[in-house]
Amino acid sequence: MSVSSVIRSTGSYLPERILTNKDMEAMVETTDEWIVQRTGIKQRHIAAEGEGTSVLAIKAAQNALAASGLNASDIDGVIVATTTPDQSFPSVAVKVQAALGMKPGPAFDVQAVCSGFIYALSVADSMIRSGSMSRIMVVGAEKMSALLNWEDRTTCVLFGDGAGAVILEKSETEEGILSTHLYADGRLNDLLYTDGGVSTTQSAGHIIMHGKEVFKNAVSLIAEIVQEVLDKNKITPDQIDWLVPHQANLRIITSTAEKLDMSMDRVVVTVDRHGNTSAASIPLALDNAVRSGKIQRGQLLLLEALGGGLTWGAALVRF
Repeated sequence: MSVSSVIRSTGSYLPERILTNKDMEAMVETTDEWIVQRTGIKQRHIAAEGEGTSVLAIKAAQNALAASGLNASDIDGVIVATTTPDQSFPSVAVKVQAALGMKPGPAFDVQAVCSGFIYALSVADSMIRSGSMSRIMVVGAEKMSALLNWEDRTTCVLFGDGAGAVILEKSETEEGILSTHLYADGRLNDLLYTDGGVSTTQSAGHIIMHGKEVFKNAVSLIAEIVQEVLDKNKITPDQIDWLVPHQANLRIITSTAEKLDMSMDRVVVTVDRHGNTSAASIPLALDNAVRSGKIQRGQLLLLEALGGGLTWGAALVRF
């Protein structure tokens, strides 16, 4: 029988501090109405000083582990998707590994910005299918507030901090991750980037975004990859139970749902409460929907994201 990988459990963590649009009005020239109308965002969580990405990742991973009924020794490896690591090295993943008390095994970070969790999920799925590991902790964790210029009203209102995690495990059923689809086009790297880096400025820099161009590409590229998922798996949109999209902009999410002819009550939306948490957004949304009872075992989920690079990706999952 063929080997597949299934999601055994989910977990997430959000920092305590909440920054509302009203708070943002006192910081930069913007309004709650403007932010909501263009993005759908009403608030975002901001990590405390000294609360690094690894802290967020560890707490999400601990919650996923607690929900799984497993011990840390049962997990073979850790993959963390992040663009905001605590340090240039070592990886956030090794800190998660140590904090959970896991045995030695692979632990590394994946950097694909907002598409990072889909990339990490695909890597973990491949490792399980190859037989090299049986269970992998996959985490998306970001402290995007550390990359923001708080005087730039075009970007500082968009992002938030948080982490989400899943435990992926070997199965001999035809359930679980049915397909993953990954893309990047480096020719579009100047649409969304940071103006710093270790080997250039020796600092992280700030997020620079050409919003209109990112929006235009996101709508078209996500539509293309969603169609690819449908064609690959020989399914129709009505067979998808839940769309779990990257939470960047409500208008992009709505556009994708319209192309799938899906009502918004079949779409997981957390962007209004979380803002754009980059690689953390999909696992955060997934855990939120699982714990609230929306997503049930056996349902078919479509996960998709687009981020800086530009990178984009999708996964079809039988939960």
